Amino acid sequence: MGNLVYKRVSTDQQSTARQNLVLDQAGIEDPVVFEEDPGTSSRLHPLQRPRFRELLTYARPGDTVHISEMFRLVRGAGHILDVLDVLHRDQMALRIHDGAFSAMDLSARHPRTGELLSTVKFMVQTLAAAGELQHDLQRELTYDGLRAAEAKGSKGGRRPAVAADKTCDVRTAYLEGLSIAALARDHGVSRGAIRTAVADLMPEHTVIEEDAPAPELPVTLDMPGKGADFLHAAGLEPAERAALDEGVTVRRG
Repeated sequence: MGNLVYKRVSTDQQSTARQNLVLDQAGIEDPVVFEEDPGTSSRLHPLQRPRFRELLTYARPGDTVHISEMFRLVRGAGHILDVLDVLHRDQMALRIHDGAFSAMDLSARHPRTGELLSTVKFMVQTLAAAGELQHDLQRELTYDGLRAAEAKGSKGGRRPAVAADKTCDVRTAYLEGLSIAALARDHGVSRGAIRTAVADLMPEHTVIEEDAPAPELPVTLDMPGKGADFLHAAGLEPAERAALDEGVTVRRG
């Protein structure tokens, strides 16, 4: 019987440090770890996530899936019930080591019908709904906080790598001929940060008027075979034939 550990974070700016602490304290014997790529969204159904699908392929009857808390694996009652059905089908157990679900036996089923006990299903749906409510409230509070800060003149999001009081010096030095690499070394930032600060001063920068329509490139399809024979034989107007001859060639197949 194997112990399979599953880990996931929602953004590439998060870490699995808390999950590692909970799972290490659980004393799992000989764990086989499956960790999703950073930023794997909880909105993606667990059965569609690459590493969890790999875990299910690797697993054998009698294995146990370990997670630090339920919402590392699933979001919403529908996801939970789908995962429980798959684990039951494959004769696998689920062990949750922290949070509200850690005290529940989610594998409990009716001895005759084999269906998930109604009391377990009710608790799963109730706790999942509570978790979704908490998540939505946090998102609303974050949005309200950003709006309040914006009203006071503060912008949300990541601060620029080049401080506002240094931007003018960077732009002046760039116009005087100092290279982007030298500016990055002088200010201790990446070259990308310098390019962002001087983007409108760079030679390749082009100002596009808001009311000006975007230029359209004529396109032709390079279609060998019957399609090409039909086009050549069709009675096209001179302007249409010129457009086909002068357009950008896009080969299909």
